[in-house]
Amino acid sequence: METKEQILIAARRVFDRDGVEGLSMREIAKDVGITPMAIYRHYENKQALLDALVLDGLAEWSKRAEAIPPGTPMLFLARISEAYLDFALREPRRFEAAFLVHSTKARRYPDDFVAGRSPAGNLQLQMIEKAMEDGYLAKTSPVEMLVTIAGLSQGLVTLYRAGRIVGGEEAFRTLYRNAMRRCIESFQREKSS
Repeated sequence: METKEQILIAARRVFDRDGVEGLSMREIAKDVGITPMAIYRHYENKQALLDALVLDGLAEWSKRAEAIPPGTPMLFLARISEAYLDFALREPRRFEAAFLVHSTKARRYPDDFVAGRSPAGNLQLQMIEKAMEDGYLAKTSPVEMLVTIAGLSQGLVTLYRAGRIVGGEEAFRTLYRNAMRRCIESFQREKSS
């Protein structure tokens, strides 16, 4: 395994344990068995290492999204919402790296999604567009719908992680699922009487 990859793995371990505030080049170097200065041969600075953690988190999220079994567009939207929740609760630091750490490598709404630079976003946009074509969702901006769903998902997860939503994990999962279902339903096409 190359030193650069060893550094990233060690950085992930330190980040998992201590978060952004505890991401120490000394700790990482000790874990890899190199000097702290040797890290700079592979990563220009601490921000470059954080950027690598962000890209790693985004890659993990994309892998999870791509593993969602096929189904109807509406079923896919429910499944990707559930996958997002599982990612947030099962791998909280990787989720944090993917969605909460400041980085120029992070995806930006809406430009990166419109440009197709988000594999998970691409899947969601395709399903939203298909659901609109099939008449399940009202014709609106697919990107606006994606931003609305993503904003609600991330907002709820952030509130829960900050201890701002009472109840345990199961109660939160129920709240989250209900909120996401209602959000998606709000985009459904009105039926003619």
